[in-house]
Amino acid sequence: MAEKYSKSQFEFANGALLTRAPAKINLYLLVADKRPDSFHNIETLMAKITFYDELLFEVDKAEDIELVCNGLWSPVGEDNLVYKAAKLFYESIKKETQIRITLTKNIPAGSGLGGASSDAAATLLALNKLHNQLLSNSQLHKLAEQLGSDVPFFLDGPQALCTGRGEKILKKDNISPFLAIVILSNLSVSTKTIYDNFKVDLELFEVLKEQIKPLLSKNRVDLVQKMCANMLAKTCFAINNELALLKTEIENICHLPASLSGSGSALFVLLAGKDYRKAEYLRREIESLLDCNCIIVFNNQW
Repeated sequence: MAEKYSKSQFEFANGALLTRAPAKINLYLLVADKRPDSFHNIETLMAKITFYDELLFEVDKAEDIELVCNGLWSPVGEDNLVYKAAKLFYESIKKETQIRITLTKNIPAGSGLGGASSDAAATLLALNKLHNQLLSNSQLHKLAEQLGSDVPFFLDGPQALCTGRGEKILKKDNISPFLAIVILSNLSVSTKTIYDNFKVDLELFEVLKEQIKPLLSKNRVDLVQKMCANMLAKTCFAINNELALLKTEIENICHLPASLSGSGSALFVLLAGKDYRKAEYLRREIESLLDCNCIIVFNNQW
């Protein structure tokens, strides 16, 4: 069943390169002190999931960088991370720019699923592929760090421990398979607002870190997720009471913990094993009783 949902990242068709940009969930997220660069130090286990934006790259179809956006709302032109990533790439290889990029958005903005960061990483990878791998992996990572804290994670994967402001990546070799229901409500939250209102608790950070460490060493990601260890959740739910209520309602339906991904607003429920029938039943129950969209996802393979 997981194979049915997992798709390849790159496909060539009619001289164009179709590239998929997967969403992610945070299986846990710990937030520590604020850094001199105004970011916070974090520790998080991120996992790519089988839910994708799509980007089509057509070389020599434009005089410069042309970005077309379809699907869900996304900023256009130079405000889009895809455009910024393409511009940064071409500046790095010092080549003339002639590329048309069509971005089809499926991953909602402001959901904590990393759609924009994934799109930027996919752009770097795709352009490097189209230009005969001119840049090394380390060079791509340096470009990714300039684009956003989560972008470097999406260059590799599919699961990794991310620290610093999120740019320090320790790839997880022992991949934890999972099946999850991702709940996409109409509610939105601002990452900046969440972090601006977040109160640092270094004692809690260390306590949670010590509790999680032995579980990770045994690859018990399922037990980690049951902790719902997202230190941004308290702030997020205090700011958005509707989202807090939604979490409670989901847990009443599923009888399982619902976790916030990143700074929200997406919530997810991990199911033991890979009981797709149960996942489909719960997905229908949530959609029929609550005003939100639900998707069933697996851990991504790449």
